[in-house]
Amino acid sequence: MNTANLSLFGKTKALEHKVDEFLDVLSECNIFFKAAITYFLEAGGNGAAAFQQKVKEVNSKESHADSLRRDIETELYEQALIPDFRGDILSLLEDLDNLINLFEENLINFSIENPQFPAENHKELKMLCEQVALCVESCVMSTRAFFRDIKAVRDHSHKVMLYEKEADKICIALKTAIFKSDLPLDQKSHLRNFVDKIDQLANEAEDVCDFLAIYTIKRAA
Repeated sequence: MNTANLSLFGKTKALEHKVDEFLDVLSECNIFFKAAITYFLEAGGNGAAAFQQKVKEVNSKESHADSLRRDIETELYEQALIPDFRGDILSLLEDLDNLINLFEENLINFSIENPQFPAENHKELKMLCEQVALCVESCVMSTRAFFRDIKAVRDHSHKVMLYEKEADKICIALKTAIFKSDLPLDQKSHLRNFVDKIDQLANEAEDVCDFLAIYTIKRAA
């Protein structure tokens, strides 16, 4: 039997549940973030109640993710679970937690700085958020596959790479449009920073999958 294709958790169901819950939190933050940016653009800024509600929800989810990650780390060490891959699992969860932190950071910055994107940029900004959402969700699916069926990791990771490239294209097009506009230079620079930070989410998801590829090879060895 090829044990590499079996669940990495074995009989550690409590740990499996917590890892699943952690990944659920990341997936939820991904959905909330996309919705928050839509509310922000459609309502004309940070005053939208729906936008502020999503900011609060992501803040709450980020705190819950931190708690889950600490619980998982404690169980892995105190119960000596999955010793061969413990370091890889902890590094993976830390990288995924950084993604959640980046969702929170982005929304806090939108809430504080209230960037004013011209209406003609809204479509491309929403397209960027859509590609980022697809990229992060594929990253979540790739991570779930790593724990349960490593043969599926590559398929999901490949989608991450494709979505990340599309996000980069939209990012470049959006920044080009911003700098070709008649906006003051300081506003152009302000908007560019927000575009780059959103695109960074896709880049981070791609980095996670690069490490997943290495962890997967180690599991299959």
